[in-house]
Amino acid sequence: MARSPDVLITGASGFVGSAVLRQLVLAGFSMRALVRRRSPRTDLAAAGLQFVEGDLRDTNSLRAACDGCRYLFHVAADYRLSSWDSATIFSTNVIGTRNLMEEALRAGIERVVYTSSVATLSCRHDGVPAGESETLSPRQAIGAYKRSKLAAEQLVLDMAQERGLPAVIVNPSTPIGPRDIRPTPTGRIIVAAASGLMPAYVDTGLNLVHVDDVGFGHLAAMRQGRIGERYILGGQNVLFSRMLAEIAGLVGRSAPLIRIPWYLALPAAAAGEARAYITGREPLATWAGVLLSRHKMFFTSAKAERELGYMARPYASALRDAVGWFDKHGYLGVSSSAPTVEADHSVFR
Repeated sequence: MARSPDVLITGASGFVGSAVLRQLVLAGFSMRALVRRRSPRTDLAAAGLQFVEGDLRDTNSLRAACDGCRYLFHVAADYRLSSWDSATIFSTNVIGTRNLMEEALRAGIERVVYTSSVATLSCRHDGVPAGESETLSPRQAIGAYKRSKLAAEQLVLDMAQERGLPAVIVNPSTPIGPRDIRPTPTGRIIVAAASGLMPAYVDTGLNLVHVDDVGFGHLAAMRQGRIGERYILGGQNVLFSRMLAEIAGLVGRSAPLIRIPWYLALPAAAAGEARAYITGREPLATWAGVLLSRHKMFFTSAKAERELGYMARPYASALRDAVGWFDKHGYLGVSSSAPTVEADHSVFR
């Protein structure tokens, strides 16, 4: 009988999940991936993964996936900011997480790394980057995504404290870089900016991190993280205007010069939400995203650096890798959606 894989990973075909997978394979772990029936798996098969077909809402498939594994990386999540399908977002992010953690306990998993988000943290308004202690209150959470991630993270923390779930929580900020196939909302912003389709912007800020650094942070959390603790996996705090200027410089375009107040982006967001309801496609500009852009989403990874040995490369390197990958794979100059004017913080994972 073949030996069971060391690690079960969810979300391996996603942007962050694929980066976590690469780090685990490089570290020599044997891998099992929970995949949906229609999920693409060509690249995953090349990595030598064992597959279990299933869904986070199907406990029987989760039981089969967990059995025999020592470690669990729960990276999968529905992280849309659009409000048209909030029931599905909650079902995947909260109920699915609870189901998987229950099966991890039953199977005797030795260590769980749960991928949360800085969306569960409250930004400071004094200019100081927020740390892990700045927990967002439920009444402050804007949109279904934030509320669902807040509830799921609390569920994991409660199970760690009350039932002995051996879970470490990581909170990625805004990952960018290569292999953003979908692309993610921030990836769509990069594509729009590099294609000259963003004439205006909102004065906001975000924490940019290379997706491969986030992948390394997950492995470090498994090895050195303390059970029941949270660790921000971020990079550098960057003004949105600076990010757009960097992208423009990489492709030889002029950066957008028109800065608009956040509330002028609301009509575009409302139109995008209406189209999403009809088409089922995530809009570039969302109502919740515009509201979030009122604040600069700045964070510090000092705790992860101190306890995990985590290090992030300069954000300019991540931008170069992202733009280069999009260019190589034919994304630039092609846009199926209207240009956005705000940083969509749904990509905080």
